[in-house]
Amino acid sequence: MAFYQRMSKLALAPAGAAAAASATSILLGGSCRCYTSSTTIQKLNQVASQKLNTIIAKKTVSFTTFPSRATGYQQRKFSSSGGTSSSSGTKTVKGGSSNNNNNKGFVEWYEGHLNSRPVTTKAITGSILWGVGDAVAQVAPTFFEKDDNTNGNDTDEPSSSSVVMATQKKEFKYDLIRTARAVIFGFVIHAPLSHLHFNFLEWMTVRGGFQGLRIPVFKTIMEQFVYWSWISNSLYHGAMGAMQGMNLTQMYDRIADVLWDTQVAQWAFWIPVQLLNFQFVPVRHQLNVVLLTSIAWTALLSAWYPPEEEKKDEEENKSNE
Repeated sequence: MAFYQRMSKLALAPAGAAAAASATSILLGGSCRCYTSSTTIQKLNQVASQKLNTIIAKKTVSFTTFPSRATGYQQRKFSSSGGTSSSSGTKTVKGGSSNNNNNKGFVEWYEGHLNSRPVTTKAITGSILWGVGDAVAQVAPTFFEKDDNTNGNDTDEPSSSSVVMATQKKEFKYDLIRTARAVIFGFVIHAPLSHLHFNFLEWMTVRGGFQGLRIPVFKTIMEQFVYWSWISNSLYHGAMGAMQGMNLTQMYDRIADVLWDTQVAQWAFWIPVQLLNFQFVPVRHQLNVVLLTSIAWTALLSAWYPPEEEKKDEEENKSNE
């Protein structure tokens, strides 16, 4: 009996396996149909390759146009003459876009450097614009000087003071060292620190949750009255004094003498500019707006606070009069 029971169990094993396979196919549904034989796959590959060869032979695929289902847009072909033409042949645009491409090329070039090397790009830009501002400060006053030949007298003989003024106007010499000091200050100190300053302002604005018109108001108050204007003006007067050979005591005295007057002038000049700058200009370009506007500001600073040598010469001229 035991032998017959064992044989019956062995006979039931294939039947159980078949039942399990059928149940699995029922549960999985059509997903099991994806498993095909190797011969079927080979036949499908042959049919697909034949169809592809037929399409290529008939040249029904164009590799220059890429139509879109949504807009039906076709990519433009760029000709060697600089103009652009549509692949459909219905519209042709000739070299008039080359100027726009050149303008966009410079903007894209600068944007690329501004994104990849922000500090270096802003430092170079700052040095150039600070140098231009100092040049304006030196050259512009020569166009507004007036000749006083009479000095209140009706005689035709020029007075001694008018002779001195005439010789000063004729002997104008451009001070390259003074411009070099402005360039160094813009490159080494002002632009890198301003980059950190504007990013710090943006961080405080986001952290504080300011929105709308509160953003430019908050940034202007922080910049002009809390920390930045005091730091930047002190650095300017201190750096100019250091590059002129002053010691620490002389630099401190100069800052103490002129800082408050500089602050008052800065508030009148920069508050309107920065309110507009913080409202309408992206953060990465806010320093560029400041640097462009600084041409006028640098000219004012250079005219109001010239180097010590020029002050001494002016005092000597006044004493000679």
